[in-house]
Amino acid sequence: MSDRFDRHGVPDDVFGDDFVGGDDAPAAASIPAAGLDSKVLVLNKLYMAVRVVSARRAFTMLARDMAEVITVNDGVYQQYDFESWTELASFQHQFEAEKHDWVHTVRLQIAVPRIVRLLGYDRLPAQGVKLNRRNLFARDRNQCQYCGKHFPTNELSIDHVVPRSQSGKDTWDNLVCACIRCNARKGGRTPQQANIKLIRKPVMPKRNPLIALRLGQDKYASWKAFLDNAYWSVELK
Repeated sequence: MSDRFDRHGVPDDVFGDDFVGGDDAPAAASIPAAGLDSKVLVLNKLYMAVRVVSARRAFTMLARDMAEVITVNDGVYQQYDFESWTELASFQHQFEAEKHDWVHTVRLQIAVPRIVRLLGYDRLPAQGVKLNRRNLFARDRNQCQYCGKHFPTNELSIDHVVPRSQSGKDTWDNLVCACIRCNARKGGRTPQQANIKLIRKPVMPKRNPLIALRLGQDKYASWKAFLDNAYWSVELK
């Protein structure tokens, strides 16, 4: 089956959920599953962040010569095609193995790149941050917005600040994480009516809240060069 390409030279399915293999990507197709769930930031041709994908999909794009690896060292960018990146692997494994996630093929081991740049794609996705439970938990960092305590996801609920019974809407500024006890205490009332206070005002995130959580990890520090001052509202895939 032939691939369909958009007018910018990127296959329609490149950002989909399924692995895109094929005869033109033998190296990526042969990589086993271990390590391929690491996340990779994707830039467009103009070095603007457009998506976060799995390492599996990033290797597919590299093997198809649709993208190149970008590294950031002391503010200096370096580019590698798939061949040069694999050639660099032995040095990386010998001297900086702990800095990388790794995937292994029958023939070699390859460091998972943190950033790749699409060579023929210059658009930005026209998406907003999706309003869903996962993003709400991430925005509030699993913290009850009434008592301030942190809970595992299965012990949290989503509360309408202004209840639906009082015409409250399903919006970013009216939904918060609440523990079961605080939610039950509040009931079908507003915080003022229940004599409790929100610990912070709920707002729509400027970037995907899951991205913000990843930026707190050292191994994703290189993403900050492209995300701190960039438009970023696409969904994590």
